[in-house]
Amino acid sequence: MTRGARPPPIEQNGAMELSRQPSSDPPRQGRLIVICGLPGSGKTTLARQLCTDGSAIRMCPDEWMESLGVNLWDGDVRARIEALQWDITQGLLVHGATVVIEWGTWGRDERDLLRIRSRELNAAVELRYLSVDVDELWSRVSARAMEDPAIRRQDVVNWFTAFQAPDDAELRLFD
Repeated sequence: MTRGARPPPIEQNGAMELSRQPSSDPPRQGRLIVICGLPGSGKTTLARQLCTDGSAIRMCPDEWMESLGVNLWDGDVRARIEALQWDITQGLLVHGATVVIEWGTWGRDERDLLRIRSRELNAAVELRYLSVDVDELWSRVSARAMEDPAIRRQDVVNWFTAFQAPDDAELRLFD
């Protein structure tokens, strides 16, 4: 392989993976941007804004599910897509890319895992938390009407209660 050439993909379990072999080039620092918020908080809008100049790659499970014709409520498929997106993201971070994850990351443990693993890959990690009140969330999700069956107001209230919002101490852990 010539200096600076991209390593060939490796097939593993039927999926293509970017090689994580060390190169003689100086390491480039990747950047992970984690967008945290409930449905209707503006995650996709912000992620698209962050990617407008083409320098970042967006990981949006909803769009992948829609493209595959999968119902957005299918939790098993969503989990598999997010796992696949995370595998791809790690390979991209190793190669110095900027990746925007818009999974919602409702729990502190999920955000910790993303932050710690990304740092192990020598990547910077940002957390963008979108705090929106219940009434506004409900207004937005009912207007977009993209889920089938539709999200109910009580769903939004329940999610708002279950959501683990990052506190100041957690926010300080990110770049």
